[in-house]
Amino acid sequence: MLDKNPEQILDNDLTQINNEFLEKSPGIILCSKPFLKSEFLKRLIESQSIPIIFLDFDLLYSGYFISGMIKKNEGVKIFRPSRITWEKDLKEIIEKVSKEKVLVILDSLNGICNMFDELESARFINAAIMLLSSVARTTKSLILVTAMVIKNENEEWILSPGGRHLMDSKKSGMYYLSMSETSLILNSVDKKFQYSKSFEIKK
Repeated sequence: MLDKNPEQILDNDLTQINNEFLEKSPGIILCSKPFLKSEFLKRLIESQSIPIIFLDFDLLYSGYFISGMIKKNEGVKIFRPSRITWEKDLKEIIEKVSKEKVLVILDSLNGICNMFDELESARFINAAIMLLSSVARTTKSLILVTAMVIKNENEEWILSPGGRHLMDSKKSGMYYLSMSETSLILNSVDKKFQYSKSFEIKK
């Protein structure tokens, strides 16, 4: 049962959201609607004063740049990893994260999983994300992972499509992104799948 009365926080400039992400790494952003995820990432990127590394596994964000739906930001370096380039890309990103504070966005966990078979991805992806998060603590960098999800019969969020369970870490933060008529809503989710905080971003 989700908490119907979580702490409500108005955060139009995303200051408190960024502080939340800094405390809990990696931050895992769950969402059921692709356009909503893209709108949140756009607002998050616009709020930054640090370099941004965007790993575009779904090629959706790159597509928005090409189409002109999102204005190109010179502070964003986009990687389009493949199974062949992933190891090289990861080494370059880890080196960057170890030297300065950056925001790293892995978009999305669904796309990463599609690069590897199920057994391989479960071990390798978790290890890679945890390694990034560990290195990030030395420079106070932020690591975010998006995931498109649905709920299964046990009220657990699973990746959609695919049905795989989400990675779990005691140090990670989990958030569910939704929308009202006037705002984007980022809900902080605890281990019992209850909302503990609700950040509101006016459209």
